[in-house]
Amino acid sequence: MDHHTVAAVSIAGTCLDVIGSLYLAYDLLGGRHGPLRLLTRAVTYSVVFGVGYGLGLGLFFGLAAGVASGVTIAIELNRTARGLDHYSFGWEALFSAIRAFAFGAALYRTLGWEFSGAFAVLLTVGQILAYSRGMRPALDYAATGKPRLTRRHVWGILVRTVGYTATALFCSALVRRPYHMWWFALRVGIVTGAVTGVAIAIVPSIENYADNLPERRLGAFGIALIFFGFALQSFQYWLALLDVRVT
Repeated sequence: MDHHTVAAVSIAGTCLDVIGSLYLAYDLLGGRHGPLRLLTRAVTYSVVFGVGYGLGLGLFFGLAAGVASGVTIAIELNRTARGLDHYSFGWEALFSAIRAFAFGAALYRTLGWEFSGAFAVLLTVGQILAYSRGMRPALDYAATGKPRLTRRHVWGILVRTVGYTATALFCSALVRRPYHMWWFALRVGIVTGAVTGVAIAIVPSIENYADNLPERRLGAFGIALIFFGFALQSFQYWLALLDVRVT
C-alpha cells in the first residue's frame, strides 16, 4: 500500500475528530446561531461534490475539487439563509478563483502545470462572468426540504457542461495534448454538469436539514464522527500489526 494513501487516511481521521468535537460543543459555539450551521453545510456539500467528482474523475480530483466547491458554496448559501444579500463582486471573484484553482491542482498530476494553469485561469474568468449575470449558488434559493430544479437552474447546468467541455478542449489544443482530447473534455464537462445538477436539486433538502437539526442529533452525529475518525487514525497501526507492506 502506498504511504501517501496511509497518510491521507490518518489526516482524514484527525479532521473527523475535530469536526465531531465541534458538534459535541454545539452549545459552547452559540447553539442555533453559532457556526455549526455553516460547518454542517460545508461538510455536507463537500461530501456531495467530493463523491460525485471522485466517481467521475478520480479520488484526488474528488478530494481537491469537492472540498473547495463544498466550502465556498456553503459560505455563500449560509449568507443567503440568514436573509442577507449576496457577497460583493470581490468576494465572488475570490470564491471563483478558489474553486477554479482547486480544479487545476486536481489535474496537475496527470496533465501538467501548463494545462492545469490555463484551465484554472479560464475557469476563474468564466465563473466571474457567470456571477455577473446572476448565476450564483444561491440562485432561486429555497429550504423547503424537497428536491427541485428551476428553469434557470437547468439552463445554468447546460451552460456549465458546455463551458467546461469547451475549456478543456481549448486548453488541450493550447498545450498540444491531442491524445484522447475529445473524450477527456466530454468527461470533464459531463461529470461537472451532472454533479452540479444533483447538488442544485438537493440544495433545498440540505438547507432544510442544516437549519433544523435537533441538538441530540447533532451530539450523536459528533460522537459518530469521532469514532469514525478514530478508526481512520488507527488504520496505520493496523497495517503495522498485520505486517502489511507500505511502499
